[in-house]
Amino acid sequence: MNIGNTAAFLRCTETDCSTKYPISERYYSCPGCGGLLDIDYDFQLGSPPDALKSTFASRKLESEPAYRSGVWRFHELLPIMPDVSRVVTLFEGNTPIYEAPLSSEYCGLAGLRFKHQGMNPTGSFKDNGMTTGVTAAREYGAAAVACASTGNTSASMAAYAARAGMEAVVFVPAGRISYGKLAQALEYGARVLELEGSFDDAMRIVRELALETPLYLLNSVNPFRLEGQKTIIIEMLEQLDWAAPDWIILPGGNLGNCSAFGKALHELSSLGFIDRIPRLAVIQAKGAAPFYKLFKSEDREKLIPIDHPATLATAIRIGNPVSWPKALRSLEWTNGIVEQVSENEIAEAKAVIGRDGIGCEPASAVTLAGAKQLVSRHIIERQASVVCVLTGNLLKDPGYTMDYHSRKLRLETPEGERMILVTRANSPERLPADKAAIRRHLKL
Repeated sequence: MNIGNTAAFLRCTETDCSTKYPISERYYSCPGCGGLLDIDYDFQLGSPPDALKSTFASRKLESEPAYRSGVWRFHELLPIMPDVSRVVTLFEGNTPIYEAPLSSEYCGLAGLRFKHQGMNPTGSFKDNGMTTGVTAAREYGAAAVACASTGNTSASMAAYAARAGMEAVVFVPAGRISYGKLAQALEYGARVLELEGSFDDAMRIVRELALETPLYLLNSVNPFRLEGQKTIIIEMLEQLDWAAPDWIILPGGNLGNCSAFGKALHELSSLGFIDRIPRLAVIQAKGAAPFYKLFKSEDREKLIPIDHPATLATAIRIGNPVSWPKALRSLEWTNGIVEQVSENEIAEAKAVIGRDGIGCEPASAVTLAGAKQLVSRHIIERQASVVCVLTGNLLKDPGYTMDYHSRKLRLETPEGERMILVTRANSPERLPADKAAIRRHLKL
């Protein structure tokens, strides 16, 4: 399908296949070999990179609603819609990059910054991908959209489906999703189906249903989703005046972001927007680290799933990530690495991020924990420029935070329950409603 001056099409990512399909075809995987699909382009930008950089910046002041989005104002780099006035948007993106002096000191870096995707409309990075995914669903004429979710995907899909006037059906593992995320999906009107199984069970079922029914699948296997998530990198580089950092560190769950980030960096380098490619570091929780084990193995041809992933970082508690082949390709493009961190390391890092006045959900904190580990092992130099991507808002999982500061944080594993080490608790202090007692307590 030709879109503007650019030919956009689907392409199989399997090297031995690479078959092209029209973008008008409603495919989630290659009909020929079953491989994952990219949306690819014969880019004809019409303007040199420096001119487009100015265009991207100037659109922030334009009246077109789509350009208030931190996704669609970069539409020359994801030209999948000929008419941006038709997009489904909640003005996603436009998320800040924060300096973080205490976190920098904690991990031993001269300067660490956080790109906080938790400042999106529904509180996570999923909004960047859901605006493109739901827009595609509406253009395909879908009446209902569906996803499997550990929480953030369901919240985002439900909100964007509501904006588009579409039905949303969410498949979640029963009892394994935080109330902060479940409440969003319910509030936005989604039908929530709690399955007696894991996220991976839900993912398997929803993929099968999407092939057999009119439900339009909006997990990260959908290539439109990842086109939106590319813009996290584009916006980050714009905020850094297009000077690429040495490292970008991100959490690894279903691996959609790793897939999208590598694609973005590969395209930006090929098109001349950046003169070097940052290295990606994907961090997983030890109890849910199938991609780490694949990366460390001699045979990277097949990922071995984890049947019972165990981590309190629920957003990345995934044992069989669907996007691993694309994520592995991203690491090849960026000379990237994968690391794993413990529950204790995640909990402490999360508390440190909070002391910088930022705050994030547990899965995001693996980035700081990973940075600390990689600096201590001299993989990341202390003077390196590093951006950690925080993927979700603090209020996505308030129960974790309260249990931490109350010293009640514990993890259920197949081997039994164990307490998480708490080193930076900030527990509430109970006092009588008496001014004199309060003054004595505060030493005023």
